[in-house]
Amino acid sequence: MSDTGLFITLEGGDGSGKTTQAELLGEWLAGEGRTVVRTREPGGTDVGVEVREIVLHHRGDIAPRAEALLYAADRAHHIATVVRPALARGEVVLQDRFIDSSVAYQGAGRVLDADEVRSLSEWATEGLVPDLTVLLDLDAAAARGRLDEARTRYDRLEAEASEFHDRVRAAYLELAAAEPGRFLVVDAAQPVDVIALAIRERVAAVLGAR
Repeated sequence: MSDTGLFITLEGGDGSGKTTQAELLGEWLAGEGRTVVRTREPGGTDVGVEVREIVLHHRGDIAPRAEALLYAADRAHHIATVVRPALARGEVVLQDRFIDSSVAYQGAGRVLDADEVRSLSEWATEGLVPDLTVLLDLDAAAARGRLDEARTRYDRLEAEASEFHDRVRAAYLELAAAEPGRFLVVDAAQPVDVIALAIRERVAAVLGAR
């Protein structure tokens, strides 16, 4: 965990509402006088933008292990150049996706060894662990319905079959069950304001405990 700042990650399947909730939480934290850094993986740095284009929009296959390595490479650079400096300044980092995404998507989704995928990213980030991870849990079919309304073109992961996304969701729930102290699991089918309130209450409790 961070020594001075607060590291909050948002996880969940595509279409679960992470971007909306990150925006609302960031606004609330700023109103509470906190300096907030919003970022994402992949794509939180110039290098990450290029990696994001490869892993999400490359035309053609990418071997699962190569995909996992690309995400880990982006993560190593992003944590070293964006996240750790912000935490050292005492800021709140709100991040869309982190190691749990790789465990769920490349581990379960791509059927790689989840422990190996985790170990790779833990080495890449020098063991950084979020203070809080918000998991926005949503049935894969409902998530696809949201994406159908918002997308004209799916990226490589969004376009995967429903079985892939079912494995991802199940993996996320297993991760949350194994670390209840770090995770807040929220039913993402609820109204946006209800979700936002649940997240704010947990974040306030984390801040109060520190």
